[in-house]
Amino acid sequence: MAKEKLTRVKKSIASGRRSFLVLIAVLGPGLITASADNDAGGISTYSIVGARFGYALLWTLPLILISLGITQEMGARMGMVTGKGLGGLIRERFGLRMTAFAMITTLVANFGTTMAEFAGIAAAMQLFGVSKYVGVPACALAVYLLVVKGSYRRVERIFLVSSVVYLSYVISGVLARPDWSSAFRMMTVPTIRPTTAFVFAAVATIGTTITPWGQFFIQSYVVDKGLTKHDLAYERIDVYFGAFVTQFIAFFIIVACAATIYAKGLPINDAADAARALAPLAGGFASSLFAFGLLNASLLGAAVLPLSTAYATCEAFGWEADVDVPPSEAPIFYALYRAFIILGAALVLIPGVPLITVMYVAAAVNGILLPVILVYTLVITNDRGIMGDHVNGFVFNVVAWVTVVVMIVLTAVLLGFQFLGIG
Repeated sequence: MAKEKLTRVKKSIASGRRSFLVLIAVLGPGLITASADNDAGGISTYSIVGARFGYALLWTLPLILISLGITQEMGARMGMVTGKGLGGLIRERFGLRMTAFAMITTLVANFGTTMAEFAGIAAAMQLFGVSKYVGVPACALAVYLLVVKGSYRRVERIFLVSSVVYLSYVISGVLARPDWSSAFRMMTVPTIRPTTAFVFAAVATIGTTITPWGQFFIQSYVVDKGLTKHDLAYERIDVYFGAFVTQFIAFFIIVACAATIYAKGLPINDAADAARALAPLAGGFASSLFAFGLLNASLLGAAVLPLSTAYATCEAFGWEADVDVPPSEAPIFYALYRAFIILGAALVLIPGVPLITVMYVAAAVNGILLPVILVYTLVITNDRGIMGDHVNGFVFNVVAWVTVVVMIVLTAVLLGFQFLGIG
């Protein structure tokens, strides 16, 4: 009996080790996609939300967490079940005309967000005393070479390391000495203010986290990585963990700015202003960590956004899209990636470009356009002809449709407030 028991224990340990190794192998798409959601626009949006409204919008984070996890899982599941990207599935399911509409929507949102990434790089570099005319071109070249010259595995490792750097915001948040009891209480008590600024902030907070490009990117990522439906259980862990990390970081950014900048009534316009303001309020170390986090987030976003755009467009029209093939075999894929980086960086270098307006508005545009992409996703993930037994369950449909409706309602309210001149 003792020998049989020992054998069972050994088998159990071996099985556990295999499961852990499979999880490590699968880990990446969910965590990287979710981390990239906390890009330059995201950091600036959370900073402004905390600085202008204190803890008032913290209650949205748990709700966004649930919605982000479910919508990202839907994208990953589509990719693993079908072996195709979202753009390709939209073309097959809806035809070329609807595909063109989806791609135009995505290109508009992605280009604004790509500019926001380079605006974040410019702002972060200036915080460290480097001119944007030096820092932005150097970083643009670096992120381009990362993908063009690097293998899939190397690119993924760099992205994963970059995701860990977001912990700098946790340290900044702790150093700011927030009122933890008030912060946690406001996470459970919804606060609504009937003003344009508050509704715009809510739309931007959702739109900078649950993004149209994120739906395309995670699906392309799992396909490129070669994951199948047999990896679904492990990839769900990756996706949900990534969603949690994203909102965890967002929480600390908001409380850091709420506890310092909002408490002192200081004005800020972006994450760079937040980093400067933290120096006398929370110490130079907190300020430097905040600035370093902004640079890291901007670099990750500057690499991921053009990559997502190139994937989505090429998949939609049946062109080759793969980071492991040379540019000669996927010319359109690399041309799109190159064009987004060059144009995004070049426009930010134009003197007088309002960088904060670019970042904040890009987040809101993502929120406004999100329902379009989510509707495509919902129709496909409920189509048994495409998904087989892996169609959405009841809870997934409810959460995803509620997200669509909420974004449409918030957008309508925002436009109504603007029309009526409500401040």
